[in-house]
Amino acid sequence: MTGKQEKRSRDMELKRFEKKVYLSSPTMHGEELKYMKEAFDTNWMSTVGKNIDEVERLAEERIGIKYAVGLSCGTAALHLCMKLAGVKPGEKVFCSDMTFDASVNPVVYEGGVPVFIDTDPETWNMDPAALEKAFEMYPEVKVVVAAHLYGMVGKIDEIRAICDRHGAVLVEDAAESLGAKYKGRETGTFGTYNAISFNGNKIITGSSGGMLLTDDLEAANKARKWSTQSRENAPWYQHEELGYNYRMSNVIAGVIRGQFPYLDEHIAQKKAIYERYKEGFRDLPVTMNPYDEKICEPNFWLSCILIDKAAMCRQVRSDTEACYVKEPGKSCPTEILEKIAAYNAEGRPIWKPMHMQPIYRMNAFITREGNGRARTNAYIAGSGADVGADIFARGLCLPSDNKMTPEEQDMIIEIVKSCFA
Repeated sequence: MTGKQEKRSRDMELKRFEKKVYLSSPTMHGEELKYMKEAFDTNWMSTVGKNIDEVERLAEERIGIKYAVGLSCGTAALHLCMKLAGVKPGEKVFCSDMTFDASVNPVVYEGGVPVFIDTDPETWNMDPAALEKAFEMYPEVKVVVAAHLYGMVGKIDEIRAICDRHGAVLVEDAAESLGAKYKGRETGTFGTYNAISFNGNKIITGSSGGMLLTDDLEAANKARKWSTQSRENAPWYQHEELGYNYRMSNVIAGVIRGQFPYLDEHIAQKKAIYERYKEGFRDLPVTMNPYDEKICEPNFWLSCILIDKAAMCRQVRSDTEACYVKEPGKSCPTEILEKIAAYNAEGRPIWKPMHMQPIYRMNAFITREGNGRARTNAYIAGSGADVGADIFARGLCLPSDNKMTPEEQDMIIEIVKSCFA
């Protein structure tokens, strides 16, 4: 902090925010309404229209991909990625472990069996060493789903190289990382099939919506056909394969069309929030969600912190509840999140790893040492183990709304500091 910021922090009285400070809410600019009205005025209210065409073009140009297929949500995009990748019932698929379950569920939609790959502490994304170990254990696997968490980029070139060596298709889940770059190249271009999301809290939004991205024209055409109930080119409704109602609405596309010009502005605002937190916490026993400045340009969607192990108070979590014992100079995610909420602001826990979720607890989980299940059980008992479980135990997401004022963020910083008093 500057001297002026430090004085303001000392003088600051912690009081409840009159207006809620959100984790990450939509930021509208006005053009969105213009394009939505255009859809209304021209009566193109369904899943065809100029807005969809234009949004697909904007995505292709911005991201650097040949074909973008507008869909109803990012999950739909991932589902069609699984179909294109050829996932079959009973086949294992390697998946990022610390992510939202929408990264994984589409594998199961096609009857596949997720195998979870542990997390790299340097990126909080899929660990290439653990992925290599997984191929040693399951050489028959032919599909890998790698997600980029919180707008930070995984070691995607290493992951892609491993997939190429083993003849596996890479599906890149860039739902949280639109606009982020790795070695100058945007996420959503590294896989054979890729997905992005325009959900309500993403870096730009349509309230909903997503896209499948690929350089394969045949795959793009298949995705468009499948997303419109697989209707054949016939004078009547002819169907020869299973289809889905997954196509993007022209109205939703209007919102996204109005948002696209502001992507870089939103990224700059999110980066400023990240840097302000980093500076504000310089004397606390915490670190921010990491990235390699030499090769990564994140979109900084959410700012997160990881509490140092020595500064963790005792915390216990069940599947639905948590409790902790307050200790001087120490804290834990539960305490910080409860205190932030008490002041009318919104944070949230780190994504709970998939191998710890009740629905997937019987699935294989691979660390860079091999089978990670025994270590996970040891961690839950309190003795420490896999990377994803450790980050989940010690990490949390802070309010990262790009409409948050510097004064409001200073308050959040002081609230977090007070937890370590």
